[in-house]
Amino acid sequence: MNNPRITVRVARRHAEADGIVSFELVSLDGGELPPFEAGAHIDVHVPGGLIRQYSLCNAPSERDRYLIAVLRDMASRGGSKGMHDAVHEGDEIQINAPRNHFALAKGNVEHLLCAGGIGLTPLLCMAEHLDREGAAFSLHYCTRSRARAAFAERIARSSWAHRVQYHFDDGEGAQRIDLNALLANPQPERHLYVCGPQGFMNAVLDTARSLGWPAERLHYEYFAAAPAATGDESSFDVRLARSGCVVSVPAGRTVIQALAEAGVDVPVSCEQGICGTCLTRVLDGEPDHRDLYLSPAEQARNDQFLPCCSRARSRMLVLDL
Repeated sequence: MNNPRITVRVARRHAEADGIVSFELVSLDGGELPPFEAGAHIDVHVPGGLIRQYSLCNAPSERDRYLIAVLRDMASRGGSKGMHDAVHEGDEIQINAPRNHFALAKGNVEHLLCAGGIGLTPLLCMAEHLDREGAAFSLHYCTRSRARAAFAERIARSSWAHRVQYHFDDGEGAQRIDLNALLANPQPERHLYVCGPQGFMNAVLDTARSLGWPAERLHYEYFAAAPAATGDESSFDVRLARSGCVVSVPAGRTVIQALAEAGVDVPVSCEQGICGTCLTRVLDGEPDHRDLYLSPAEQARNDQFLPCCSRARSRMLVLDL
């Protein structure tokens, strides 16, 4: 689906915590920006030609600005480094309109928000929305130290500050998060939302699953993919159903790369299997799923895959392209 670029101006840049900077983005004419829902993110065209996804962390009721926050990642592939080093107040940058793959559950439910580090950003937006709606929720915010807790002053000033519990790795044992106690006895009306580093997310989600939380009440969003296991790197073919064209995907090349070399353009962004931009229908064959976007149940259906990172278990995949 077409998602045109929007040029915005950086109205404010602010250091939120150790290694974390926020950017307030506004329209060039001072008008309203496209609406968004809690949990949404925008694609940011970072100086240097990269595209990265950053969650919106201001209230969805605010139409005059977008607020994002970026952690300087020492293992950055260029995204966070570009934002920290090359984007300043007054600069104009390009973004795409908000998309939401991390939506809140509908209905009269209780929302349990668990944030690890920079994973706070989409949950901060959720908290603002849930408070405005009068919904039941609590937020558990885990960081390495108090100095790394972004938006602490904003949370302290909020009307929902009493719903937040902080957990610091370097703090006393009594305040550290106890996942078994927090997630015990899952109730039908309770939904869990998790975002943060992959190790943190795995710990929360694995604990929830072991305690009986059903998949439909687990909501999560990854910021980056860990190095993937290589698995079977043999070559395979993809056939494009609309044209009948067959493209060979050699070992060491992704489907996206092979298609691009054959002149077939598939929209792509993160190239890590986390954003869903390149999601493609599979009409026949068995994908080798290596993404962090599709749920285990969605992967098991084998009717779609992420060609930026996933491969094939069968000799050929037939794609709806």
